[in-house]
Amino acid sequence: MSWFESFVLGLVQGLTEFLPISSSAHLRLTAAFAGWHDPGAAFTAISQIGTEAAVLIYFRKDIARILSAWFRSLTNKEMRSDHDAQMGWLVIVGSIPIGMLGITLKDQIEGPFRDLRLIATTLIVMGIVLGIADRLAARDEAGGKHRAVKERKTLKDLGIRDGLIYGCCQAMALIPGVSRSGATISGGLLMGYTRESAARYSFLLAIPAVLASGVYELKDVGEGHVSWGPTIFATLVAFVVGYAVIAWFMKFITTKSFMPFVIYRVALGILIFILVSAGVLSPHAGESAG
Repeated sequence: MSWFESFVLGLVQGLTEFLPISSSAHLRLTAAFAGWHDPGAAFTAISQIGTEAAVLIYFRKDIARILSAWFRSLTNKEMRSDHDAQMGWLVIVGSIPIGMLGITLKDQIEGPFRDLRLIATTLIVMGIVLGIADRLAARDEAGGKHRAVKERKTLKDLGIRDGLIYGCCQAMALIPGVSRSGATISGGLLMGYTRESAARYSFLLAIPAVLASGVYELKDVGEGHVSWGPTIFATLVAFVVGYAVIAWFMKFITTKSFMPFVIYRVALGILIFILVSAGVLSPHAGESAG
């Protein structure tokens, strides 16, 4: 992998990690369209450490408050009813599904799941799901002529059941094209949470899973065409760009719909199918060299 490739892939990672359009799919597609080797699951997982570092800094006050309350709740029973302490446990509970499936499906994640036809399918299907969830949220918020405005849930309403559902939604993102943020935000909206609450918990929930995955994949750096230098460089680029994207996205969702992302996902999925069907793009482009 050249330094230019690592810069472009780091830029793509930072731009797409927090948007509901799938960063892993875009890393795979960028390499395929450019005629580069597939960067692979290891590079993807490690570059995501950069974007999660951006999450740690952006949400540092929330994270510090949650960690402090959670640690105190281990020895102080009265603290166990504190919302922040409960959030700590809910992040742990929500991380269980992706942890179990990530280990079980490791070979599939690094192989069959990277087929461009599967990526196109997940882009379209999950785009439609996001569109439906967003429409339901908009209807609750706007009300109607014969329908009152419906108050949606916040993170204070989050319990173990919803936390596990969020976690199962996040686990779906092991398939490139699903999108970690897209799946968890869609799940949150369908369960009746506000856009801001769904996105905030999505970002917090991703921290343990992404950091653990990135650390686990460190052992594979240096194998094949991916080396340490370009990987670290891409991770740093992803951190800088990712931080800017978080700040923009959190403001965007408070007043805007997710429909632009829905349209983009469906259009990109259709384009991939057309290019693969026409023989312009191989569904396994770059895999043999990766």
